[in-house]
Amino acid sequence: MLKRLEAQSPDALLALIKLHAADERTDKVDLGVGVYRTGQGATPVFAAIKQAEQVLVDTQESKSYLGPEGDTGFVNALMPYIFGQNATMGGRISGMQTPGGTGAVRLALALAQKAGMTRVHMGTPSWPNHKQIIDDLGLELVPFDHAQPDGTANLDAVLAAIKGSQPSDGVLIHGCCHNPTGIDYSLDDWAAIGDAVAETGIFPIIDTAYQGLGDGLEEDAAGFRSLLAKVPEAFIAYSCDKNFGMYRDRVGAFYILAGEGDAETLETAFSNANALARASWSMPPDHGAAAIRLILRDPKMTAVWLDELDTMRTRMRQVRERLAAAGVAGSVDMTPLGTQNGLFSVLPVSKEQVARLRDEHGIYMAGSGRINIAGLTMDNIDKFIDAVADVTA
Repeated sequence: MLKRLEAQSPDALLALIKLHAADERTDKVDLGVGVYRTGQGATPVFAAIKQAEQVLVDTQESKSYLGPEGDTGFVNALMPYIFGQNATMGGRISGMQTPGGTGAVRLALALAQKAGMTRVHMGTPSWPNHKQIIDDLGLELVPFDHAQPDGTANLDAVLAAIKGSQPSDGVLIHGCCHNPTGIDYSLDDWAAIGDAVAETGIFPIIDTAYQGLGDGLEEDAAGFRSLLAKVPEAFIAYSCDKNFGMYRDRVGAFYILAGEGDAETLETAFSNANALARASWSMPPDHGAAAIRLILRDPKMTAVWLDELDTMRTRMRQVRERLAAAGVAGSVDMTPLGTQNGLFSVLPVSKEQVARLRDEHGIYMAGSGRINIAGLTMDNIDKFIDAVADVTA
């Protein structure tokens, strides 16, 4: 039976990790892997997480099952940060814990499919796993251009996709800090998108994996909150991998927004989400979610976390400002990077130029031109700018 299987292409970023590890040059630069790094190149455990983990060590009395919905205290503690002061929007939102943002996206798409969705409109380029999940579920992907050549969001494209949609369609939108482009919709853009979604009835799925790493926790949520305020139903997939540094602990959440006064539909949808989760992973891992719950329930630990998040955001903004100040490097205009957000941006370079950056300058990045902004420091950023100028001249 196993001989019927076809070999799958290896993950390009994992292959890049191996190449980087084997490179003996001391000044090599890793811009491939999507994790935050300090100015010294480390990806540390948050101090707030360490405090919470110590509390768990001292006080947790059981590792018994929690059920498919996971740690509901964690799910509820996150909600004011995601949805604002009226965290349930008048009882219209219910949520559950998932294994990372990937689990939340998978659950959102699977549940939408079970409810009748057959096509997903999505701006491209996007996080590669979006397409993999959509394909695996047998849904049809309908792509549109997310970005314009000048490094800004293509509002006309997303509006055209929404307004040309069919009744069984959904639209998948990044909540903030777009991966891989770093190009976010403005508040005016979000207002127009929300109006179009409300007018057409297309089903919105918001994927938010980087809240707090753009302009701030509230600022990063303002756009998708404005959309949610205009629509009767939506799914929200959320990840704590980046803004809590919980990459390997797989901490995410999935939320359902149902119509006003329609508690029965919300309960039915949640029961279906529970059934899908039970069949997929039974229950999500508890440790990371429990640590985050403790942080968000303790004002002192919350303050430590917010300070750490502010430090991360400030460092990435400084890197972006330095890149933008470089202006044009070779044929690449770095200026747009200064107004983009989050961990990632995409440079207009060819695969051949990416290979030259790696071979001639020891700079490792995805073949698509995506770079991890946090891989740059004040010590290596000039080397990077000069290398880009060299290979694109």
